[in-house]
Amino acid sequence: MNPKFKKIDTEYEKNAAKISALQNRQKELEKQRRELENLDIVGLVRGMGMTAEELSALMKASRENRPVSDQNKQEGTTHEEI
Repeated sequence: MNPKFKKIDTEYEKNAAKISALQNRQKELEKQRRELENLDIVGLVRGMGMTAEELSALMKASRENRPVSDQNKQEGTTHEEI
C-alpha cells in the first residue's frame, strides 16, 4: 500500500471524528438556543398580560395581514350566528 494513502486515510478518519463531534455540539447549541428563545417569547407574552386566546388571535390576524380587532369582530359574529 502506498504510504501516502495510509497518511491521508489516517487524517481523513481524524477529520471525520472531529466533524462528527462538532455536528453533535452544533445540535446541542441549537437546542439550547431554541429553549432560550422560547423562554424570551413566553416572558414577553406574559409581560404584556396576554391570554393564550389573545395571543392566538394576534398571530392568526398577523398571518392574514389584518388588524386584531377585525379578527375579534369576525369571530364574535361567527359565534353569535351559531
